Parts: sequence; structure tokens; C-alpha cells
Amino acid sequence: MTTHRRLVETLKRKGAPPQWQDAVAAVDRALFIPGVIEEGDFADDPEGWLRAVYSDAPVVTQVNDGKHTPEGAFRLFTSSSSMPSIMLEMLDLLDVREGQRVLEIGTGTGYNAAWLCHRLGDADVTTVELDEAVLSVAAENLRRAGFKPTAVLGDGRDGHRRGAPYDRVICTCTVREVPRAWPEQCPDGRIVTPWGSSFFSGSYATLDVVNGTARGGLSGSPAFMWDRGQRGGAGRIADLYHEAEGRRSRTDIAPQNVIQDDPAFFTGLSVTDAWYRWCEADDGSGEATLWLLADDRTSWATVEYVPGARAYEVEQYGPRALWDDVREAFLRWHTLGKPERSRFGLSVDGAGQRVWLDKPSRLIGR
Repeated sequence: MTTHRRLVETLKRKGAPPQWQDAVAAVDRALFIPGVIEEGDFADDPEGWLRAVYSDAPVVTQVNDGKHTPEGAFRLFTSSSSMPSIMLEMLDLLDVREGQRVLEIGTGTGYNAAWLCHRLGDADVTTVELDEAVLSVAAENLRRAGFKPTAVLGDGRDGHRRGAPYDRVICTCTVREVPRAWPEQCPDGRIVTPWGSSFFSGSYATLDVVNGTARGGLSGSPAFMWDRGQRGGAGRIADLYHEAEGRRSRTDIAPQNVIQDDPAFFTGLSVTDAWYRWCEADDGSGEATLWLLADDRTSWATVEYVPGARAYEVEQYGPRALWDDVREAFLRWHTLGKPERSRFGLSVDGAGQRVWLDKPSRLIGR
């Protein structure tokens, strides 16, 4: 039978940071997972449920903010127990030390807060959750596991001023903008959060804070759910596609080139409110379609990839020419010398958030 010990061993093999191994071993993930999850139902298939819980994989615990979802409707995952190895990657970036006080944004199931409590003690952990039902379940999970951090119902973007100052802030959902409240409440410490835009959301921002000014780099490949107040577009193409003929043209840019990590990251700095899907043909032809879809559902574009072609058909519909926007950003990235994401940084202070290339004075518009 799949057990907690197996998960512990898996995470050790994957390089779990030594300073977190005791917490991983001491906290049973099953205490934080409901009996019914997207991956299975304990009552119907207990072994399948255990495999999901004790695998190094995310477990979805809420769909569509807990609202009723009719059969056949799109299921937006809105709360989960994150992939344990990714949680450890974030905690390693956080570089938390004993005696420090941590503010966690996004309680979720409470599993991450339990690790923090085991390492630091309940008194030094504050966790904020926007969803009252999620927080209630998490608090019960933590109680059963023997932990009692300060658990606050509220908007995590506001932090929790009453408990400030903190030495560390860790956010377990993706944000577009790092709120000024976080460096204000963690004036000389570190902030780690998934960060990005609808087009590219797969970066950690690791920001060191000095006198209330946060500055740092971007790295990793996190995949976290969005902060609920900053969500981008999502859904099935069939539900979003407007069945009307768009404006047709051709491009000599192979569509798969614009969605590689470095150019996609850069494109996401300006094309913040559109997302893409790469859909391969199922006939073995090697053909594919790049779909671009606006968050507001009013515009879409397609670029048709055909192996060996020198130009690719483009169709754009709606008030925005999404391919033109993406193409412009891609060409600008080339003009800048095709910089890797590791060369970009982020600053946050009283004036807001700024993205820069190589040095803080070399600002890049976002």
C-alpha cells in the first residue's frame, strides 16, 4: 500500500532540502486531503486515493471556487495541495531560519503551513486565506495534525498588518503584481511568490527587502493557481471561440518559436491579458495550431503550423490583433539580443512594481 513513508523517500531522492526533511517526515499529507478529490474518491477507490495523496503531484481539492458545477461544464481548479517537491523548492528559496516570523499568503489545505509550524513553531507562522470555507477546513486539518498557527480570513494582498513585521513572506498562488503591503510588512527580509501574466505565469520572484524596498530575480517553473482577484482567462477553446471569420494574413515566424520559455516570458511582460494553447493535429501530420485568446473573451487569433512551410497562415478576430501584439513583442526580444529570463529582475517599493533587464536602472515596460 502507498504510504507517507514512500512520499518522504521520494522527496529525499529528489533532493529535499536537509533543513526541511524533518518537517516532511513528521507531517502526514493525508491529514490535509479530503476524501473526495479530482483524482479519486476514497470511498470508491481507497488505493487510488492513497496513490494520489502520497505521490509527488498536486491534488485538486476545490473546483470553481466551491460553487456547483453542472455536468459537462468547464472545471476551473481553484484550490489544491501543491506538488510537494515544488513546495520544497519555494521554501528553499525562502531561506527561512529558526526564530524568524513568516507570513504565508494562501492557506489552501494547510499542508505548507504545517511544515512551517513544525520548523518554526506555531507562534511564528501567520497564514491568510481569502476563502472562508477553505480556511475553515485548513484550520481543522492543522488542528488534527497538532498545529495552530495564526490563521486569518482576508485578502492576502493586504498581508496581515496586525502581526507585522515579518521576516519572510511566502505566497502560494500566482500574482501579477507584488502588493506594496508585503515589503511594507516585511521591511528587511525576503518575499517569494509565483509571478507572471496570463501569457507566461511560470516564474518565482525571489525578492530581498531592504528598508521596505524589494528587489530580486525570476527563476523556476512553478505552476500555481491564480490569486482570485488577478485571474486571467481560462477555459475550453470551443467555449471561447467566436464562430466568425477573422482577418487573414501570413507570417514567416514559426508559431512554436514565440512560446519557448524566454520569448514567452518577455512577451508576457507586455501581452499580459492573453493566453495561448498549442494544439497538435491528431492525424500524424505534424501540423499544429497556436491559439491566442484574450482574457476578456472578445478576441482570438490562430497561427497554423505546417512542417517545412516558409510562411504560416494567420487569422485574427475581435477588436485586438493578438498575433500582431505577440509578434511585436517577439521581434523586440530579438532586438534586445534574445535575453534569457535570468537577466531580468523585479523591484517593488512605494512607487509600485517595475521590471528591469540586467540592472534596476534599465527598465522594461510591463
